[in-house]
Amino acid sequence: MQCMRKDPAMDVIGSHYSFATIDTEYFNVFNPAGSTFDLAAFDPDVILHTGALTHVDRCETHPEESFHHTVESTQAALALAEKFHSKFVYISTDYIFDGRSGPYSETDPINPISIYGKHKWQAEEIIRNTIDDHLILRITNVYGDEVRGKNFVAFVAGIAQSGEERTLRLPVDQYATPINASDVGKFACSLIKDNKRGTYNLASDEYLNRVELAKKVLGYFPASKVEIEAVSTWELGQAAPRPLMGGLKTDKIKNEYPKLKFTTVDDYMEKRYGI
Repeated sequence: MQCMRKDPAMDVIGSHYSFATIDTEYFNVFNPAGSTFDLAAFDPDVILHTGALTHVDRCETHPEESFHHTVESTQAALALAEKFHSKFVYISTDYIFDGRSGPYSETDPINPISIYGKHKWQAEEIIRNTIDDHLILRITNVYGDEVRGKNFVAFVAGIAQSGEERTLRLPVDQYATPINASDVGKFACSLIKDNKRGTYNLASDEYLNRVELAKKVLGYFPASKVEIEAVSTWELGQAAPRPLMGGLKTDKIKNEYPKLKFTTVDDYMEKRYGI
C-alpha cells in the first residue's frame, strides 16, 4: 500500500513479500499470522494489492507459478478485504488486450494473448464478482524512482550514465503509454479519497514504441555509448506474445479530474537527472 505518505489524512503502511525496503513491512498474504506486520491491529480501510508475477516470459513457461502469485494472491487479499470491510484496490495492465487496435478504453473488448494477461484478467473478474467496493487501475510501462532501477526508463538511463558501450536490441513494433509511478500514486489517492469504484485507466498522453522511448531517454546523455538496434518483436524470440499496439486511453479519468495532469517522460528526466 503506497499512497501519499506525507498526506496527514492517510495513515499508510507499505508491505513487501520477497524484496524488502526500509519503508516496508514483511507481509505474506497467504499467511498473515507469519508476517511482521499486524494487519488486524492496523484495521485497514483500504487494501491496495499490487502482487503478481510480472515477468511475462516466466509466466508463459511457468503458468502454475503465475496463477499462484497473480490469481491466488488476489483471492487471498480479497478475503482480507472482506474480513476487515476494506475497500479493495487492484493494479492491472493493458496486457488483458490483444494489442491489435490500441490504445484501449476501459470498455473495449478483452482478449489476452499471454498467460500473464489471462491471469490478470481472471483476477479482475474475481474482484468484480467478490466485492462491490473495489477499484481496478490499469497501467502499463511504469517508470520512475525505485530501489532496483528495473523499470525500462531507469534501466536505459543507468546504462547511459555508466559509460558502458552497449547495443540494445529493442522492438520497434511494441507501443504503449508510459506513466510515471508518482502519477499512479497521485491519481490512485484521488480516486480512493473520493470513494470511486470501478475500472480506470491510468496512462500518459505519450504513445511510444520501445525504440522511441529509449531514444528519448538517451537524448539526455549526449556522451552515452549506447547504440540501439531496432528489431521486430518476432526477432526477439520472447516466450510470451506481446500486445503490440497496446496502451491505454484516459478519457474517463480526465473527465472526472480535469485539473489533474499526467506528466511526461521529459518531465521526469529533467527533474531526475538535472538536465
